[in-house]
Amino acid sequence: MKRAIPVLVLSVAGLIPVWRYEVSTGASSTEVAVPASTPSTSSSGTAGSALVVKGTTVGTEKGDVQVEVTFEGERITAVRMLKQPDHPQTTAAVPTLVSETLEAQSADIDTVSGATLTSEGYKESLQAAIDAQAAAAAASPSPSAEASAASQVVAGPTVGTEKGDVQVEVTFEGERITAVRMLKQPDHPQTTAAVPTLISETLEAQSADIDTVSGATLTSEGYKESLQAAIDAKGA
Repeated sequence: MKRAIPVLVLSVAGLIPVWRYEVSTGASSTEVAVPASTPSTSSSGTAGSALVVKGTTVGTEKGDVQVEVTFEGERITAVRMLKQPDHPQTTAAVPTLVSETLEAQSADIDTVSGATLTSEGYKESLQAAIDAQAAAAAASPSPSAEASAASQVVAGPTVGTEKGDVQVEVTFEGERITAVRMLKQPDHPQTTAAVPTLISETLEAQSADIDTVSGATLTSEGYKESLQAAIDAKGA
């Protein structure tokens, strides 16, 4: 069962460093702001990209309540009042509500005694902002996920030559060849010496239309055949 927290006297409110609020007329709908272009400092003292989200406007018998929440990643680092009742008990309750939010990192906080309506409106608007942030995070894949989706690795077929088998593996980023790896190659000094040249030529030409390396003709031809098959498979 939730306990009621007595309203702190106004002089104590000045001792809470994380409290910042102001009364203004913000939008009534829940909004997710564009991430800040400059780093901001969180309540834990770490810097990062901030996401500012407005909660819904909640009407109460005392007046409208709306909060604006700043997130650093998944962490709530600041809460600002956009709308609040013009009442001394509300003014006294806000620092406690904000402090409890930063500690709980959720809307599961206690109602402040003497400011029940404001507390309930605050928690409802806060929860809406948290839900909007979670939805935005779910809709935006992480950079690593995007990179993984854009990267494609294709192995070409094994090509038999008189010197031995040749097979390549090609990494694409979009349409661009970004890496070539030998999976199979003849165990021969001339092949070993030729491979770096073949790969370098491939990355420059972005195709299998490259020169045969002198002294490693069979390996070069097998390499280009396996490479072309990988390119064709990628486009299929």
